[in-house]
Formats: sequence, structure tokens, C-alpha cells
Amino acid sequence: MSTVEIGASTVLPALREAVTLTTADGLRLVGELALPVGREPRATLICLHPLPTYGGMMDSHLQRKAAWRLPALAGVAVLRFNTRGTGSAAGCSEGAFGHAVGERHDVAAAVQFAVRRGLPGVWLVGWSFGTDLALMHGCEPAVRGAVLISPPLKWSTPEQRRAWAGTDKPVVCLVPELDDYLRPHEVRERLGEDIPHAVVIDFPGAKHLFVGRADEVLDAIVTTVVPEVPTPLPRRCRSDQLSG
Repeated sequence: MSTVEIGASTVLPALREAVTLTTADGLRLVGELALPVGREPRATLICLHPLPTYGGMMDSHLQRKAAWRLPALAGVAVLRFNTRGTGSAAGCSEGAFGHAVGERHDVAAAVQFAVRRGLPGVWLVGWSFGTDLALMHGCEPAVRGAVLISPPLKWSTPEQRRAWAGTDKPVVCLVPELDDYLRPHEVRERLGEDIPHAVVIDFPGAKHLFVGRADEVLDAIVTTVVPEVPTPLPRRCRSDQLSG
């Protein structure tokens, strides 16, 4: 059987389900749950996307690739959704942008959905704006830890971040060397004051959007969330495995 490279548009097998998350303030949010085929998930990723007023959505490339690849390659469930007022090809969530405040209901709705579905090992995977949503609203009993991609630390307050300091929940930051907002040493300095156990992983030469570096980001997520899965993840797959 021939093999092909796993590229930007590769969709590997998963059980994909369009889902609707209902918030405590009565909004319906558009989402998708991707599950491994033929086995229970090892863990669950809840993806929190970048700033919607700058184009962030559930299809932002790192989170789309996580949903397309990681159920098959790492055996994890991936839940991604559009926060209030955000649209994508899957549809538009109700409501309007909440300036990271109203979105507390969105994060809670996603976590509650995972709990109701019995999904194991819930981790928040935020990117840019989504990292602040995780820090502000995600330190909940059902959440095992957080992976923060390109954190700007713009919306969250020191008090909100310090809520994580009193827990054993891992906080792992994936920070580009050439980030537009905070560079690795700045994240270490600022988070070190609020969350001393936070780990910062440098990505030399990378920029905020991690263009061309998705493989490395997915490897780092998997190493953090399911360390029993070997990385680097496969870069090729059988041609008969392609879903689209």
C-alpha cells in the first residue's frame, strides 16, 4: 500500500459530529466533536480559538489540524467550537463578542458538554485570545490542565492567573521566538510571578501564527496531554486512510 505525506489539508479518519453547546445565558454555539475510530479516547482537547475580531474561529489552522489529525494519530477527542458571535464554515454561534467576559459561559458550556459526554482527561488548548479565556475561566475541577499557544496575557488579570497557582494543574506554554505580542522570556517573567509551575517551551524562528510549524505544535500538545504516545507523530499515512 502506498503512503502519502500528511499535509495541511489532510483529514484522517475520525467520528465527526456537529454539536451545539448551550450556554448558561441561553446562547447556542456551533461546534464539532471528533473522536477516535474504534477505541475510547485517551484524553480530550477543548480548543479555544484566537480573537474573533481578527479572524479567529474554530477553523483557525492549528485547531483545525488538531481535529483532523489527532483522533487518528494520538487517540484523543477534539472538541472545537465558535465562541459567541463567531462564524466559520460550520455556521455562526449566537450572541456577540463578549470581550473575554461573556465568553466565560462559552468555556463553561464546552467543559460541561465534555463532562456530560463522559469524555476523559479534559485539557484546554487555547491559542492567542483563547489562552486568556483558558486562564480566566478554565481553572475548574473538571479541567486537568491547559496548553497555551502564543499567549498574549492581554485579557486575563494576575488574580485570574493566580487561581492556577494553587493547583496541580499543568500549564504549558508554546511560545514563538518571534511572537508579535510576548516573546518566550517575557512569558516566563510574567507567568512566573503568577503561575510559578507554568512551563514555557520555546519555538525558535516561529511567529505568532505558527505558519509552517503545525507539526511541531501538535507534537508538543500530544507530549503534554498524552505523554505515552510517541512523538514526533507520523508525517505520512497510507493512502487508503485519507478521509478527504
